Amino acid sequence: MEPVETELETTGGPRLFNRELSWLDFNARVLELAEDESTPLLERAKFLAIFSGNLDEFFQVRIAGLKDQVAAGITRRTPDGRTPAQQLIEIRDALEPLLERQEQAFLESLVPALAAEGIVYSDVADLDDEDRKFLDEEFDSRIFPVLTPLAVDPGHPFPYISDLSLNLAVVVRNPDTGDIRFARVKVPSLLPRFVVLPDGERFVPLEQVIGTHLGRLFPGMEIDEQVAFRVTRNADLTLEDEEADDLLAAVEVELRRRRFGRAVRLEIDARMSPEIRDLLVRELEVEEEDVYVHRGPLGLGGLFALVELDRPELKDPVWSPITQLRLAEVDDEPVDMFAELRRGDILVHHPYSSFATSVEEFIRQASVDPQVLAIKLTLYRTSGDSSIIESLIRAAEGGKQVAALVELKARFDEQANIEWARRLEKAGVHVAYGFVDLKIHTKTALVVREEGDRIHRYVHIGTGNYNPKTAKLYEDLGLLSADDVLGSDLSQLFNFLTGYSREVPYQRLLVAPHWLRDSIVELVRNEVAAGPEQGRITMKMNSLVDARLIEELYAASAAGIPVDLIVRGICCLRPGVPGMSETIRVRSIVGRYLEHSRIYRFANGAGPGRAAYYIGSADLMPRNLDRRVEALVSVLDPALQDRLQQVLDVNLADDQHAWVLEPSGRWVRRKGPEGVSTHERLQELALVRAGRRAE
Repeated sequence: MEPVETELETTGGPRLFNRELSWLDFNARVLELAEDESTPLLERAKFLAIFSGNLDEFFQVRIAGLKDQVAAGITRRTPDGRTPAQQLIEIRDALEPLLERQEQAFLESLVPALAAEGIVYSDVADLDDEDRKFLDEEFDSRIFPVLTPLAVDPGHPFPYISDLSLNLAVVVRNPDTGDIRFARVKVPSLLPRFVVLPDGERFVPLEQVIGTHLGRLFPGMEIDEQVAFRVTRNADLTLEDEEADDLLAAVEVELRRRRFGRAVRLEIDARMSPEIRDLLVRELEVEEEDVYVHRGPLGLGGLFALVELDRPELKDPVWSPITQLRLAEVDDEPVDMFAELRRGDILVHHPYSSFATSVEEFIRQASVDPQVLAIKLTLYRTSGDSSIIESLIRAAEGGKQVAALVELKARFDEQANIEWARRLEKAGVHVAYGFVDLKIHTKTALVVREEGDRIHRYVHIGTGNYNPKTAKLYEDLGLLSADDVLGSDLSQLFNFLTGYSREVPYQRLLVAPHWLRDSIVELVRNEVAAGPEQGRITMKMNSLVDARLIEELYAASAAGIPVDLIVRGICCLRPGVPGMSETIRVRSIVGRYLEHSRIYRFANGAGPGRAAYYIGSADLMPRNLDRRVEALVSVLDPALQDRLQQVLDVNLADDQHAWVLEPSGRWVRRKGPEGVSTHERLQELALVRAGRRAE
């Protein structure tokens, strides 16, 4: 598709916001939850950890990509009018205040608040003899055996520093000769980031424990300096065309290359001497603008360990996902999923609805049902404790035809997916790896069952991965159905994924990369044709980046069509500009659960006055629309449409966890008197649907 030409400036501001800067705005919203004193204390620690982990991936992929473009001499401007070099400068300017806020949130807010609750961030220098004795024993038994000091001298070149590894730069002196040498000690990533003291409530950074015992690693030497540093490397995965013949082997090769990606960020302790800083900058071949100085501990992703502390009063109240009435056990026996689906479609909404008693049970029953002939499923990300993997293996070993579309290029899950693929293949599952130039991102499952003299198909189409762990943390939707048309559509889709076909017709699915963008354009224009009195567009997604679709939404707004956008992360659309987007409102919900579902509602999408609702895997980004296999499914059941509308209404009414995007690009948190929290309200509604009263 040809790139969309956009006017870069309008009414005194940009027509589109920059993708990378908008992502930083999203991470700032995450950081604000860590700063918010009304957030439970250990949840604040969690949000700080999320903020840190998000930034790591941002540097590994987005910053790395921009640096590659600069190195290649690329000066082509993004739709918002910036060159790669300009973006890097503006990103650094935007990052510095965020990093200062992060350090203040940890050192000046979280640490004192934790200490008031008896959870103390301790410095080794402040510990008493009993604590030091414990750390001595901990070091000897668990830490020392896995440490490997690496010296740098004429006989030992500067060691390779792996991606995201935490390290100590150590300067040692020979007391007899006065010779000074540099050494690097890697802080083992397999050990917890913080060492918890015997009382279970005080914690010490692991690098400090190692630092106080360096004499064991360098006996007879004097330690002149020891200071922490951390390196981030380019971790994006790219495949060359000539590697397309063997995708599995190509991904494995690329994973090995990733370990040696170019350094794109150097994080250092503020106490580091200029000499060591210069050495690291030179040896790691980074620029000064790639150096980030920290007062606090590096790599605060390790704060996830605090969330595991047994202090429920410092966390969000425990939520147990609900089994919907139609899926509840009958006389202590699981409901017959196939009989229930023949009665009508079922909509599941995680984490409010149980993933185990819906999606996992659907696949489990299919794996043991003697009438089931085949199971087909796409795997983008899953987890080590997934019963779905076990169900697929059981089905294959039981003689059923089982096909798994494993996406080997799921970023940072490539190695795990390779292992799943091999395990599935060993059990007799037909494993396909998709395409070199397209990621299989759609979340779909198809069960083929023989019933009398007919073949029936049962499907699941969702917005989230087949992952029981994230199903408790991510907000996602899924449709379970026995609809014949939908079963036929999904059969066509799987044939496309495993065979050779291009122009595949679908009736209820909108599929990328072939027709999804054009279909949404048509739906938007249909609302314009309906006019401002009847037309209305409501969309909920993770990110809105695609320039062509943004221009279509601008055109709808210019025609007076009300547009409500619920965009959790990146939003390049500029709302509320007279004459361009004045009828468009944009909000973001960031809170306890990660908003991950996509809902697209068009007030006249099914005909005049008849709304169309779509859910599925696709965000409105060029990568989703052009470089991924995605699927949106139309939800036809009026009762289920009401459920989706309820989700949209709650999101639009939230005045506790909502941020509103202003025309200037500034996100403003909306705190209102109604006290509507999306996540709490949807928990209450899940209890009501299960026939239970909200507590």
